[in-house]
Amino acid sequence: MSTRVNNPDDLPNKPGVYIMKDKQDNIIYVGKSISLKKRVKSYFKEYHDTPKTTVMMGQFNSLEYIITDTEKEALILEANLIKKHRPRYNIRLKDDKRYPYVKITNEDFPRILITRHISNDSAHYFGPFTDATSVRKTVRFVKSLFKIRNCKRMEGPCLNSQIDLCHAPCDNKISKAEYQKLIENIDLFFQGKYGEVMETLLSEMNEAAAEHNFERAAVTRDQINSIKEIMEHQNVAFTDNLDQDVIAGSIDKSTACIVVFSVREGKIVGKDDFLMAGFEKSSPKEILSAFIKQYYANPRYVPGEILLQDNIHDQQLVEEWLSDIKGSSVEITVPTDGVKFRLVRMVTKNADIIRNQKKQIKNALIDLKKYLKLPTIPHIIEGFDVSNISGKSAVGSMVTFHEALPKKGKYRRYNLKTPGPDDYGMMRELLNRRYKKLIDESDEIPDLILVDGGKGQLNVACEVLKELNLEKIPVMGLAKEFEYIFIPQMEEPIILPPNSESLFLLQRIRDEAHRFAVSYHRQVRSKNIDHSELDEIKGVGLQRKMNLLRHFGDLDTIKKATKDELIQVKGITKTVAQSIYNHFH
Repeated sequence: MSTRVNNPDDLPNKPGVYIMKDKQDNIIYVGKSISLKKRVKSYFKEYHDTPKTTVMMGQFNSLEYIITDTEKEALILEANLIKKHRPRYNIRLKDDKRYPYVKITNEDFPRILITRHISNDSAHYFGPFTDATSVRKTVRFVKSLFKIRNCKRMEGPCLNSQIDLCHAPCDNKISKAEYQKLIENIDLFFQGKYGEVMETLLSEMNEAAAEHNFERAAVTRDQINSIKEIMEHQNVAFTDNLDQDVIAGSIDKSTACIVVFSVREGKIVGKDDFLMAGFEKSSPKEILSAFIKQYYANPRYVPGEILLQDNIHDQQLVEEWLSDIKGSSVEITVPTDGVKFRLVRMVTKNADIIRNQKKQIKNALIDLKKYLKLPTIPHIIEGFDVSNISGKSAVGSMVTFHEALPKKGKYRRYNLKTPGPDDYGMMRELLNRRYKKLIDESDEIPDLILVDGGKGQLNVACEVLKELNLEKIPVMGLAKEFEYIFIPQMEEPIILPPNSESLFLLQRIRDEAHRFAVSYHRQVRSKNIDHSELDEIKGVGLQRKMNLLRHFGDLDTIKKATKDELIQVKGITKTVAQSIYNHFH
């Protein structure tokens, strides 16, 4: 429970957290101190140490505080409040919320889930992971490897148990103690402690063999071989049995990127990168310190050693806090030579590369705003394309790019009903279906819509958006031949520099929408070919069916063909031609 004060002299001389608010009662800054009174009074002076503090105090209106027993408790509370409220003037993780976590549920027979929300439910969480696709593959692998249950309710043997993908605790085919051993191995697996998992499994295999339970021993042997294969795929290994997180940053005036390498048992088992916000005018030490407090405030494995490129503020205090989380000693070190120094240098180089990539993306989006006269930077762009052959098997695609990167979970594909060939009509149907659903579901509105084509497709898009009262969404067309850009406000096309990052981005979105449409069109066309009326005709197999469709183009033309025309097709004999003709007449 926080206490509000009007005068910093009324603050106690005790450790705690102070919360600054503006006139709208929004939290603009959270800080901690061993002495609330001394720290907060330093803000109320005529001149401030940094421009950032000057601007912040210009918006300051009220102050609240929370007393803690120790400075370490204040540090934990500060990290949690920053994570929860994301105050404007705190250095904070910019996009940690969007990353997935692996969750091992707190149940008698736990499940493994992927989630983006952390709850106080006593479950085990691992993450965050920046590569969602890789996480899904890993979770699928672990589920099949250890045969963990996947069902929400244990209501009798399911399909997974029948195809040997689950130990079926619902059917009492595994005891709670045996199942818990599997969960302990999975816990070690996600910590990257493959060696410990291997030792446990080897012990179980030998025990099963000694008891002549050769079936269980064989299952365990297969698990060991699968994990060996994963260990062999690790690209970088060190001679020491290291168990560390290596953290380094790359920072300039506009971008602060922090990279974390997870080293377990001497192998790099994971790499994540994060952007920071609110870091302007802050020192690298302050940024690194803020990152570490928020990074480890999430449920995650804490290694015995954390390697940094520079010392941080409150280093001893942070070590004590992390040691409490781990349950054993944690040391923060800044190496100056040897293997550890080379590790930090490697992570720093990675951070430099990623920061430059992020800057290029940011610059491309800023340039797009300028070139296309957009009201805001286009953080979310949706691209559309249609694909058909002479109007047949028509499909449409929508791809979504977030911060200039593909967001594949947001891709959508459509079977179009508009009779063809009518590319404009198909684009109209595609956009209508997408944005009517967006309105119905109150989905996130994009900052820019890109349609594949020139003025014609652009005019269709503008008409659809106007009909749906969405004309405020910026829209553009990208014509393939000369890469001309058409926008509603201008008669003449916009021609971007050929080496422009913003042009490359638009091309990537257009090409991705085209690729997604074409791949789906092939599926639909293949399905239509697979299920054809020709299959009902005696003497017409797959090869003859394909030859007929290639020759005539579609089923309607085949139906109208004469016997003499049918005989002209490769592989079609007089007898078969007669059968085809009789079937349709």
